[in-house]
Amino acid sequence: MYNATRTVLESLKNTTSYYSQRGDAHNAYNRLRSFEFIFIFHMMKEVLGITDNLCQVLQRHSQDILYVMILVFTTKDLIQKLRDDGWNELLKNVISFYTQLQELKSRFNENVVKLRTLTTALDPKEFFKLFDIDKICILVNKFYPEDFSQQEKERLSYELKHYELDVCKHPDLRKISTLFKLCKSLVESGKSIMYPLVDRLIRLILTLPVSTASSEHAFSAMKIVKTRLRSKMEDDFLRSSLVVYIEKEIAEKFDINKIIDNFSEVKDRRVQFK
Repeated sequence: MYNATRTVLESLKNTTSYYSQRGDAHNAYNRLRSFEFIFIFHMMKEVLGITDNLCQVLQRHSQDILYVMILVFTTKDLIQKLRDDGWNELLKNVISFYTQLQELKSRFNENVVKLRTLTTALDPKEFFKLFDIDKICILVNKFYPEDFSQQEKERLSYELKHYELDVCKHPDLRKISTLFKLCKSLVESGKSIMYPLVDRLIRLILTLPVSTASSEHAFSAMKIVKTRLRSKMEDDFLRSSLVVYIEKEIAEKFDINKIIDNFSEVKDRRVQFK
């Protein structure tokens, strides 16, 4: 957004036919590039990012006062942390941004990190010892760019800060040892609603095949399930059929009569199954 605004102002101050508009665009362009503006811009970005989670919760129609109070305390702690220890980092970011702007160069330092290495940043083992917000953000940008909008990517880092103060220090959740159990516990405790972006990322990680062999097995199963006579099978039905076929060892234990009974008891139907 900053680059787009700067480009438009630069174009206006050089191409518009009205001198008054050129003057306004020139002044706005210079202020946009000033150190003072960039400093305020970065500071407001940090403050708004920290308070965004709390604002989102307060705007919901149904609110749980316990969740609101937790976010109030975490927001307060993060703002205090920014006030006490965040100035050096903030100033460093401002100077870096300002220097790059003056040099008119875009420097993108991308770390080539493997997917499995990055996913360990969310691993709850040993009381979230490997939790790393920066690595998680890299994970999203590098491997899940289509699953999160640009705005959600901006919000994610702030949501992770709240998550770190809340979930990573929760007396029950910090004892969890696997990502699967963590995902389940987040849903049961209601924290998946408080941290929807983190919950989505964990679910995406959990849906990754363990190896290429499991992927090949899934494609082989698809060839068997979706035959020429079933070529018009809908996606939902295909997914359900694949799950039953791939997990046939579990499916064999299902009681068909109980499934029919449960299906018939959901609501009244024209056809009697019993």
